[in-house]
Parts: sequence; structure tokens; C-alpha cells
Amino acid sequence: MYGYIKGKITEIDSNNIVLENNDIGYLIYVPNPYSYRLNEVVTVYTYTKVGEDEYTLYGFQSREQKELFLKLISVKGLGPKMALPIIATGSFTSIADAIENNNLSYLKKFPKIGDKVAKQMVLDLKGKLNAVNTGLFAKEDFTDELTEVLLGLGYKQADVKKVANKIDSSLSLEEQIKEALKLMLK
Repeated sequence: MYGYIKGKITEIDSNNIVLENNDIGYLIYVPNPYSYRLNEVVTVYTYTKVGEDEYTLYGFQSREQKELFLKLISVKGLGPKMALPIIATGSFTSIADAIENNNLSYLKKFPKIGDKVAKQMVLDLKGKLNAVNTGLFAKEDFTDELTEVLLGLGYKQADVKKVANKIDSSLSLEEQIKEALKLMLK
């Protein structure tokens, strides 16, 4: 729903921050809240989770960190609250290496990650994290926006990635969205 929010940090808690923008304080769950400083003006890249009884914002310091989060939550059995500690305590390279090399013992070191979820991470993400690391997902600024629009419409991450890579990046964002929706409906 929101691509990012730029504002001033007004509160820091053990698992979230409050980011003030236009006199509204957004409570945003972040991987490492203590990496922020009070009264600092920052841009936080956000993911909005809307459920039956929840409306939650998750925030990240970079687009790449957000893309890693989206990849992680696409894994069956791994939700946003399980993905945040992985991003907070693991480096991208070590997470990707563990997945590529079936290093389940490394993955099980993260909170709430057991044998079943670690195996599912390897199964679902092996060979797919290089796209985040090399910036393939962000070949143009529009690609990120296109991805966010399609995810916001409820399409699955895997389907969005397939379609986003087929869209001509020289088109305007509006034209890219139209083309992507045509491909999604096929």
C-alpha cells in the first residue's frame, strides 16, 4: 500500500519505531529498531500487511532489505514476524549461502525457525535470492513500483516476478501496469 514513508523518528521500542509524517505517527515494525536515532529524518521502505483483524506496517532501511523480506514471507509457514529477526541478525550473503548450500543448521539458529521451515526455505528460495542481491528486481525505478502495485493487488510474489521481467521498462508506469495485468489474466 505504501512504498515508503519519509519522516522523523519519534519513538523507538524493542521491535518497532514510530515515524512521524505530516503530524501522523506510523507504528512500523522493523528488523533492528536500535539502528535508528530519535529525531532523525529517515526514509523507511514499507510493506503493509492487511488481514481480517490487522493492519500492520513493516519497514526497512533499503529496497533490497524489503525485497529479501518479501522473498522470505513467500515461504510457506514463514510469516512477517519470523522474517524480521532473520533480516536483523543475518547478513544477506550468509542467508543466501545457507539456502544455496542447504545449510539447515545455520537457518535453524534464527528464532522460531525449525527443521520444517528451514527445509521449506531451501525448497522455495534456492536460486531465487540472487535476483535481490544483484538488483535484477530493480532494473528500473518503475520495476519496483510495478512490483509493489501488483503485490498490493494481491498477486503472488512468484507470479509478479515472472510478469515484471517480461514488461518493457521503457513504458510509463501506467502502461507497464496495464501490460502486467493483461499478462496476469492469461
